[in-house]
Amino acid sequence: MGHPPLEFSDCYGDSPDFRERLKCYELELERTSKFLKDVIKDGNNVISAIKGYSVAVQKFSQTLSVFQFDFIGDFLTDDEINIAGSFHEFAGLLQEVEDDRMMLVQNACDLLIKPLEKFRKEQIGVTKEKRKRFEKESEKYYSQLDKHLNLSAKKKETQLQEADELLEKEKVNFYESSVEYVYHIQQVQDRKKFDVVEPVLAFLHSILTLNNLTVEMTQDFMPYKKELQLSLQNTRNHFESTREEMEELMNRMKHPSQIVKMQGQPTIEGYLYSQERWALGVSWVKYYCKYHKDSKLLVMVPSEPKPATKQVGHLKLKSCIRRKTESIDKRFCFEIETYERNTPVTLQAVSEANRKLWMEAMDGKEPIYHSPIHKQAEMELNEVGFKFVRKCINFVETKGITQEGVYRTVGSNIQVQKLLNAFFDQKCPGDVDFHSGDWDIKTITSAMKFYLRCVTIHRNLIESENLDNRLGAIHSLIYKLPEKNREMLNLLIQHLVNVCSNSGDNLMTPSNMGVIFGPTLMRAEEETVAAMLDIKFQNIVVEILIEDYTKMLAYFDLFRPLLYLLTALNERQLEILCAQ
Repeated sequence: MGHPPLEFSDCYGDSPDFRERLKCYELELERTSKFLKDVIKDGNNVISAIKGYSVAVQKFSQTLSVFQFDFIGDFLTDDEINIAGSFHEFAGLLQEVEDDRMMLVQNACDLLIKPLEKFRKEQIGVTKEKRKRFEKESEKYYSQLDKHLNLSAKKKETQLQEADELLEKEKVNFYESSVEYVYHIQQVQDRKKFDVVEPVLAFLHSILTLNNLTVEMTQDFMPYKKELQLSLQNTRNHFESTREEMEELMNRMKHPSQIVKMQGQPTIEGYLYSQERWALGVSWVKYYCKYHKDSKLLVMVPSEPKPATKQVGHLKLKSCIRRKTESIDKRFCFEIETYERNTPVTLQAVSEANRKLWMEAMDGKEPIYHSPIHKQAEMELNEVGFKFVRKCINFVETKGITQEGVYRTVGSNIQVQKLLNAFFDQKCPGDVDFHSGDWDIKTITSAMKFYLRCVTIHRNLIESENLDNRLGAIHSLIYKLPEKNREMLNLLIQHLVNVCSNSGDNLMTPSNMGVIFGPTLMRAEEETVAAMLDIKFQNIVVEILIEDYTKMLAYFDLFRPLLYLLTALNERQLEILCAQ
């Protein structure tokens, strides 16, 4: 099991569990940095010491053999499995090469050392800078928050407003630094799959190809090299498609308004300050609290456990009520009655909006807080939609099937929306002439992708170790699709097969088409980091559909008569047929 994905939404809660998961990523980053230092050091030994060549290569081989890639998520693609085992393959190859005492290539420094140093500087170094900013903004925000919560409610309104504005500014800076840090630390985990492996691969290739004593061994290595290069390219393509989606999600999550989304969850969690009464007076203790609305259970975990602090508490809620401003010197307070305590528990939220969220979740007497709901109307998978896709396909296959980068090149958003608005106009739907000269190939392909994204064909993913099992599973999934979805998928895949058959001209292979149409046809219901990481599996499903379209078609041809027969028979007829 790899590291669990870090959701951008977790940055707003900033829970102890989130901090622990983030620490796992930081430890892995340090481990990778140390590994890269070792590789660079060992590579320099190989380059600088011909006499110590054998020893240096042996050490380099050992370093590679013990390193294993950690990964994000629960599953690996075939390409990632190949990449993850590549260092072990390299280590074994180096051991054999050592028997022939190969000569070191002259340009090894440019092939190996510089790229790895660049990766450490531009990727790991930048991530560490993001970490410093995150820690700095975290300290500033919580320090300001502590000061803010200790302000007296009796101060002048202007002073309170200025304090609120200052806290809000620090909070926005903290959330922005947190989201950016989460984004970079996950990106460097994925980038190292190819940014670290590729220099090592190039270094090894130079050693092998420039040594006359190991020509035969070099030829044996070539098939694996080609397979690994394909895996690296596929992984890079998947990374690029995932990165674009994650950047969009990160930019949206930077906006503080995302906080209000917490109110729709069955459980609310965050920091609260509890009024604790002691023999010598009263103090306010910081807790990380989680409230389960269904069971009315409040779990309180001390933020900084101390001997005098009460440990983890589980309180079952009776009622919740807002504290009047004049009844207490603190702001944002409310009280809860529980079955476990005889007296009410006074809690302080971190802001007025936060108090409303807690009270809403606890069914308190504060007015329920709602945020506006925006839902974009989806296009329908109807006759007009089919007509639109067929016209797009006909235009592409007639005018642009050999155009380089067809479907990869993006059209103007203004032109795409203009075309869609004209074609799906309720007054005269479908009344658009694609050959009028007003529309270019980029606009039409982008408009078709936009339409298919709005009417997602299917959201499930297929994961299987055996290719035959995958084909059978995908066939089963397609069979379960609604008739219109299945018809649209068949229409599209047949077209993509035609496009890929011209890949010599347009450079669009099944793998490239998978990167483009995977997220389009199987878009996740909820946009999270975990969903973004599953895009690579969606790409593979589309790639399989294109490459094995003929076999899929054979499945349909084989079972179509049986399906028609079963559709025509009623339940009684089926019983008689089975009895015979």
